[in-house]
Amino acid sequence: MIERPYLLFLGDAPDKLAAKVAQGIRDWRPDNAVGQLRLPGCKADLGLPDLSIGEAVEAGVKTLVIGVANRGGVISPAWKTVLIEALEAGLDIASGLHNLLRDEPELAERARERGRQLHDVRVPSVAYPIANGRPRTGKRVLAVGTDCSVGKMYTALCLEKALTEKGVKATFRATGQTGILITGEGVPLDAVIADFMAGSIEYLTPDNEPDHWDLIEGQGSLFHASYSGVTLALIHGGHPDALVLCDEPGRPHMRGLPDYRLPSLEALRDLALSMARIVNPDCKVVGISLNTSALDDEAALKLCEETEARMGLPTVDPFRHGAKRLADALDGL
Repeated sequence: MIERPYLLFLGDAPDKLAAKVAQGIRDWRPDNAVGQLRLPGCKADLGLPDLSIGEAVEAGVKTLVIGVANRGGVISPAWKTVLIEALEAGLDIASGLHNLLRDEPELAERARERGRQLHDVRVPSVAYPIANGRPRTGKRVLAVGTDCSVGKMYTALCLEKALTEKGVKATFRATGQTGILITGEGVPLDAVIADFMAGSIEYLTPDNEPDHWDLIEGQGSLFHASYSGVTLALIHGGHPDALVLCDEPGRPHMRGLPDYRLPSLEALRDLALSMARIVNPDCKVVGISLNTSALDDEAALKLCEETEARMGLPTVDPFRHGAKRLADALDGL
């Protein structure tokens, strides 16, 4: 178990999206987030107190969590001094990066010397099976996006909350580092060997009661040249009964791919539904989730209304407006 509470390390994050791991913990487990630590030039701010390692220890922090999700998931050399200082001060370190803490000799040696724990949450802990494609009991909804980091995890968490408030049995199923750090369990899908990715999602969402909903955290995008594979594994392994389309309007290009523009919601609907119906012919698109964090209240509401009129599907920013209408759209499925 990762000891709480946390100091969220934002490093030299170039923008808010780069600190999405820390932001997710801040938004969904605020009691665990005591403060943030930023290096010079950091462009992200969670609105938490800026603490040094010493101040964090005095505040009762137990673990420094690397809250940055950079391209390639690497531990920057610029971070090493802070990470070593944290271990020296008696803190554990948790990370969801591909670059494992345990593979950094300086960190591993210092952790051994100080009796501290290095938590690499992006390491599969189960020998996952190859997917068999068989239908399972229970219901499943998957958030699919026009791009990476458009709000798929937030959509699933908001849906879990809305369904629970309706008295419906629902469980959020984490498939990435942030979701795992929030809930304490899940499948680090992008670290699973390709042949077993779909099988890991079958494992994550097993047979359940007929009226139980699994809310599967989405990853990547079918349209993203770098990360489409994880999305397809989620679709085929998740065997979804329902899809929610997720988008952040106004992005100039796909994240990390300046030569690629985002697809339309119509294109996402058609392709995702086509892929989902390979494993579940009855799958339906039930709603749209828009990330309107860059807009004011009036503009956000107007955009949702215009998108709903165009697409003919309930459209909300679930983190801003609540996910009740999306939860209601699952009735009868």
